[in-house]
Amino acid sequence: MYCQLLTGLLQRDEVVRINSIFASVLARCIKFLEDHWKGLCSDIRTGCLSDWVIDPGCRYAVSSMLTAPNPELADTIENICGDESWEGVIKKLWPKAKYINSVITGSMSRYIPLLDFCGGGIPLVSPSYGSSESSFGINLKPLSNPFDISYTFLPNMAYFEFLPVNEDNREKAQEFHFHGVSSKGSLEVTEADGNIVPVDLANVKVGRYYEVVVTTLTCLYRYRVGDVLKLIGFHHNSPQFQFVERRNTVLSIDMDKTSEADLWKAIRNAKLLIEPFGFVLAAFSSYSETSSIPGRYVLFWELKSKASNNCPKLDAKIMEQCCCMVEESLDFTYKSLREANKIAALELRVVKHGTFDALMDFYVSKGASVNQYKTPCCIKSEEALKIMNSGVIGKFFSPKTFSQVESLS
Repeated sequence: MYCQLLTGLLQRDEVVRINSIFASVLARCIKFLEDHWKGLCSDIRTGCLSDWVIDPGCRYAVSSMLTAPNPELADTIENICGDESWEGVIKKLWPKAKYINSVITGSMSRYIPLLDFCGGGIPLVSPSYGSSESSFGINLKPLSNPFDISYTFLPNMAYFEFLPVNEDNREKAQEFHFHGVSSKGSLEVTEADGNIVPVDLANVKVGRYYEVVVTTLTCLYRYRVGDVLKLIGFHHNSPQFQFVERRNTVLSIDMDKTSEADLWKAIRNAKLLIEPFGFVLAAFSSYSETSSIPGRYVLFWELKSKASNNCPKLDAKIMEQCCCMVEESLDFTYKSLREANKIAALELRVVKHGTFDALMDFYVSKGASVNQYKTPCCIKSEEALKIMNSGVIGKFFSPKTFSQVESLS
């Protein structure tokens, strides 16, 4: 990453696109640049690559571009990165960049505010939808609002089928019992109420929610990818889907079931309270705290100040309001259980800069792909929780109480 940034800065007037598979990698790159821009400027100023870069391939690749001292370029980059605010830093460093190319839908949408802030008006483009199993579709309106992106499915890429998902309660989608070849099982299932038949590409209905299933030429048979999609229309005869969430990614304490999409919606409402104070929500995650009775939802937030790269000064009242807003945005079941004291007040833990980078390093060390890493919406690993808790710089609890009237509203 260091060498890639260095060559990108050396050729800053030739860069026309900022690209990564997932937005989470771009967020990590921005944080890496914050930590290493002084070293990069030093290398450009002296014309010599830092000694700590010992990989022969990296040194050889950089040597063809880092051929002589360039103090003028170093000064330019130093003035940009040395500014207290990093608003528009990407546009300033790469003035000819036309767009940022990355997956910014689903769980990656949490990074949109950070990329908007650092991008300085550069359009965010999410061109396609795919996975390691197959390519699925393309975005025919690449300059559309990031929250309105849809993907037109390509029927020649694989054989697609769709499991209907309850649109009113997506996270409570039926659990199927499979008997088939795939590790995820086939869809030849029978329940007490009769046969459940998957829907093919030609028979999906607008407004409905589906879990996508794929059969490929590489021997995956009716493989459940785990993505929940919403059909919003058609382009000619090809269906257009919006990515909603990953299936079964939920917080739960009692009878409550909070999906990834519902949690993100609640957090989006809450972060509106901090934006007027110059804060950007750079990353978030959560987990169900059940070590005490009653248990509670815990959120981890990493905040970035628009005015400075230093750790933001946190106002307890504002952060408590954020906790209240998250709870107010959750569903009837959650509020009812809060009112009955079966769920304790939501807790918000703000972590220092770099904590989510350490979380990524942990998962990569366990075998996760750097290019395909996604910050978990809900943390289940005890080791990962220790990493997050080690970075906590502030804890806040919701002071809100739920009355019976509020629960029924």
